Amino acid sequence: MGLFRKYSDSDIIDGIRRQDNRILTYLYDTYFGMVSDHVRKNSGSDDDAHEVIQETVVILYRQVTGEGFTLTTDLRGYFFGVARNVWNAQLRHRSKLVPLQSDPADDSGAEEVANATLERIVTRSFALLAADCQTVLTLYGEGWSYEEIARKMGLKSEAYARRKKYLCKEALMEIIKTDPEYQDLGPL
Repeated sequence: MGLFRKYSDSDIIDGIRRQDNRILTYLYDTYFGMVSDHVRKNSGSDDDAHEVIQETVVILYRQVTGEGFTLTTDLRGYFFGVARNVWNAQLRHRSKLVPLQSDPADDSGAEEVANATLERIVTRSFALLAADCQTVLTLYGEGWSYEEIARKMGLKSEAYARRKKYLCKEALMEIIKTDPEYQDLGPL
């Protein structure tokens, strides 16, 4: 059919499950511009965008090969949502690392590798959370008050928003603990 063949969302998901290189190439080619625009508009580079899209494809693969995956929206929007969450998690992590860079450098670099590994694990784990948990934790991470979160998400009360954040954080920690790469890190 040639380079410009349009695949349906179900064709793409099926291709991801089969690890079909044509489908994976199509994903990169079709969605890279969208992801790159978002990353560059939010303090990132093209290298960052390549990293985000690769991580997004890995997360998407894990999700579609997991049990009970059902696409409830269009794939383009879903893919962008995952990519946006990956990039936001990386930005949050980077902003937390800035003050640490003033410490004396450790020549071994082991801590830097562990931090990069942990960042990947958290990013992957965050993308596996339910959408409402991603939203609660993102809003909380952006400094929204519990009252604002409750109002924005249509929750019953500020106390319920606080409880929801706690439960979502616990759910995130459980996902992180099951990540094989996290288990390989050993005690931090």
